[in-house]
Amino acid sequence: MRIASAALFRNAVILAGLIIVADQFTKWLVMVEIMNPPRVIEVLPIGNMGLNLVMAWNTGVSFSMLRGTGPWLLSGLAIAVSIGLLVWLGRLTARLPGYAVGLIIGGALGNVIDRLRFGAVFDFIDFYVGASPDSWHWPAFNLADSAITVGVVLLLFDALFQSTDKGKNSAGSEAP
Repeated sequence: MRIASAALFRNAVILAGLIIVADQFTKWLVMVEIMNPPRVIEVLPIGNMGLNLVMAWNTGVSFSMLRGTGPWLLSGLAIAVSIGLLVWLGRLTARLPGYAVGLIIGGALGNVIDRLRFGAVFDFIDFYVGASPDSWHWPAFNLADSAITVGVVLLLFDALFQSTDKGKNSAGSEAP
């Protein structure tokens, strides 16, 4: 088993910390400074697509799954997953999956802070397609959700395309 370099581990943990700070700052900025009083703010209307700022509270996880489970259980699960990711991070040897894991940990813990403070996660980015009131809206999200998504995409990219070390990908698993 390989052990991550101290620099990779440290940098990924710093990245996670930066994501937490940026996530909490953007949520505060939108919640307290921009959306006071609450309303829909059109940020980027382009033809039949657009981006709005909204105030949305998600009591579940991605796409409001597990809604009603309770903030303590979801927070405990996210913390347990983050601890598992930290252990895995300690074994990674390549930067791409290491930084991807840092993004996921930071995003997960950013949303845990919301659940423990408010009982729900504050989402404020609303992407839509369509010009009518029946427009298709992606579920509202935030910076933490974006970090988790980018981290997962980077891990998938690494697993699929970054084969090194005689058939193993940079995460140390057998390449497909």
